Amino acid sequence: MVHSMTAFTRLSRDANWGSLQLELRSVNQRYLEPHFRLPDSLRDLEPAFRETLRRRLARGKVECSLRFEPAGEGEALTINRQRLAALSFALQQVRAEIPDAPMPNALALLDHPGVVEAADPDLEAIKAEAGALFAAAVDDLIEGRAREGAKLAELIRDRLAGIRQQVTTVRGLLPAILERQRHQLQERLAALQAELDPQRLEAEIALLAQKADVDEELDRLETHVAEVERQLTQKGPVGRRLDFLMQELNREANTLSSKSVVAESTRCAVELKVLIEQMREQIQNIE
Repeated sequence: MVHSMTAFTRLSRDANWGSLQLELRSVNQRYLEPHFRLPDSLRDLEPAFRETLRRRLARGKVECSLRFEPAGEGEALTINRQRLAALSFALQQVRAEIPDAPMPNALALLDHPGVVEAADPDLEAIKAEAGALFAAAVDDLIEGRAREGAKLAELIRDRLAGIRQQVTTVRGLLPAILERQRHQLQERLAALQAELDPQRLEAEIALLAQKADVDEELDRLETHVAEVERQLTQKGPVGRRLDFLMQELNREANTLSSKSVVAESTRCAVELKVLIEQMREQIQNIE
């Protein structure tokens, strides 16, 4: 199955320690090129994430963005009673020394360092959840790349059918091309008021026919088309192989164009180039 290199997914997880939001975005690239934006507290997950991408994907520029929002709102505050008692005792001493000194209110006391304790999040649990979230996101990304790849394969098969049609058209034109060459040669001889030995005439026509013979190019075009269709059914990355086949198809189309001696075959060669270029543009997105 053909896979595209273009896809996007966004997943999230909520728990008592907070929430995780993860985005994966991939676009076409010659090689696998991952980029990560992770919170500092989860930065050590990057090697495992990178290895997962290396095992699951072959090509593409992949951007991973992970956000962690710790729980905070609505949670009960934990008071460090020992710290608060020490602070109260210190304030009593201040008041004993300086009776007129203004005393802090309750909110000011809560704001004093160490009075309110925030429970440290369970980083191991968060990392485990982030790993599971990343694995699910990669699965979702690959599914998206597969869906996009199926659409690309359909577009390519449509162009392959168009190439086959042009090859059939050119094959049908070959007898008419040869007859037109014979007629044009006879017209030139008549204009020069020259006579040519019938055997020499046939030899000249045979030489022209050999120069304009495109059977070999048409055969190779059909062979390359069949190979492209076969590659579209293979497992694993096929983008580079398909890109190479586009070069070969284009080479045969150029040769066909250079050998063209009539407008009809020239038009077919131009149409072949258009179809091949349309496929090449789509193949740039295939893994």
